[in-house]
Amino acid sequence: MAEFCLVMTTCPNQQEADQITAALLKQQLAACIQQQSVNSHYVWQGKLEQSSEILLLIKTAGHCYPALEAEIRKLHSYDTPEIIQLPIEAGFADYLQWVKDSCR
Repeated sequence: MAEFCLVMTTCPNQQEADQITAALLKQQLAACIQQQSVNSHYVWQGKLEQSSEILLLIKTAGHCYPALEAEIRKLHSYDTPEIIQLPIEAGFADYLQWVKDSCR
C-alpha cells in the first residue's frame, strides 16, 4: 500500500458531497478534499446515462483508505459508488508531511 493516495468519488448533489467531505475531515480520514462539478457519461443497467455530479478528490494517507472507503459507502446514496484509490508516488515533501500529520 502506498504511503499517500488520492481517492476519487462522485456524488449526485452538493448536499451529499458536503456531508461526505465533512465526515471524512472530522474523522481525520483525509487531509484535503476538493470538490468540482462534472458531467458523467456511463452505461448503467444497459442504458446510456448522463448526469451532473460532484467529483471529490480526496488526499489521504494510505493506511486511512479502508476506513475512508467504509465511511463513503456508509454515507453514499449510490448502490455502486465510484471509489477509486490512486497511489501518490512522489510529491512536495512539506505537503506530504502535512497530509501525514492531518490523518489519524
